[in-house]
Amino acid sequence: MQKHLLIIGFVWPEPKSSAAGSRMMQLIETFKKADYSITFSSPCAKNENAFNLETIDVSQITIELNNSSFDTFIKELNPDVVMFDRFMMEEQFGWRVTEHCPNALRILDTEDLHCLRKGRHQAFKDSKPFDNSYLFNDTAKREIASIYRSDLSLIISEAEMEILYNDFKVDKSLLLYLPFMLDEVEEDLIKDYPEFNKRQHFITIGNFLHEPNYNSVLYLKETVWPLIRKQLPEAEIHIYGSYVSQKVNQLQNKKDGFLIKGFAEDVNQVMQQSKVCLAPLRFGAGLKGKLIDAMQNGTPCVMSSVASEGMFGNLKPNGFVENNAQVFADKAVQLYTNETLWTEKQKHGFEIINKRFNEAEYQEKLLQIIEEATSQLHNYRLNNFTGQMLQHHTLQSSKYMSKWIEEKNGK
Repeated sequence: MQKHLLIIGFVWPEPKSSAAGSRMMQLIETFKKADYSITFSSPCAKNENAFNLETIDVSQITIELNNSSFDTFIKELNPDVVMFDRFMMEEQFGWRVTEHCPNALRILDTEDLHCLRKGRHQAFKDSKPFDNSYLFNDTAKREIASIYRSDLSLIISEAEMEILYNDFKVDKSLLLYLPFMLDEVEEDLIKDYPEFNKRQHFITIGNFLHEPNYNSVLYLKETVWPLIRKQLPEAEIHIYGSYVSQKVNQLQNKKDGFLIKGFAEDVNQVMQQSKVCLAPLRFGAGLKGKLIDAMQNGTPCVMSSVASEGMFGNLKPNGFVENNAQVFADKAVQLYTNETLWTEKQKHGFEIINKRFNEAEYQEKLLQIIEEATSQLHNYRLNNFTGQMLQHHTLQSSKYMSKWIEEKNGK
């Protein structure tokens, strides 16, 4: 009998706009390979960048926050597995799933640790070193509670796995390391990529609704790019990303070769035309989609330690990891002008994609664990008393708050 997956999305997936959108499409593909019937639902408004899931035979349903219409919907659907896209959706809809489909396996896809990103951002604003006083914020209390209430949480970065184990003491049985799941970059494909002397300019890319991306571009503009242009006066940096606002466009300076290009219809094309990718992120969390795009397309990178976190494991990076602005600029110039070095770093990138993000390996692992958890769900939950306790209290508090809001909205 065909199994049914319900995904409750924070937003509709936009694979061309964000790493989170690409990640969601990879998860959908995994469940489709296992012959799941899939319904994607979201309370978010859909925009023109959203992927039309019906083209891949995935049902699309708009749901409402704080509305009992969801109860009827999920009882009729009766899914075997429910996946929450980010902890906020588990907070909003988890109690309804528990109440009306108690035997459905509940999976949380964290995307990245929001509490980590928020804590780093606050430490950056305070000009202080990041430590546990920043990590243990109010978002952390909500996010970790959501992880405990879920049967399984998907964690995209090994670094975040370590934080959950060591700092938050989350039991390993509740977590699954699941990075980006990518096709192998094959030799035949690599041969068709533009060579060193056919590429030009620097590139950076990222969704501008994401504050770390805007801050990174601002830092490039004010600090790093002048140091690069001093050594390469004819160089340009092309800045791509969706949701370009007026404050982003105002950063453009054609005279200095600092060009805001906006939305990239084909990220592979623009990345393959570029010689070096720059990613000087100063705060953030998770794995960086821009680095994945660069490695897949043979574009070496210079990046900050925040950008590189969880990406390379024990393998050599596809460029340089630097936090000092002057050293960052010097390494960028070195990569841009030294073909031998550039080619060496490019090869590292291909190796990282093929060895650390193997699609078949992680798809099999995810589906196997879901099968095991589903078949032993009662025992699985017995081992998570903290989750049971949080379910009990959260079910009541969220339920009555939501019912109050629904009643209020109806008046």
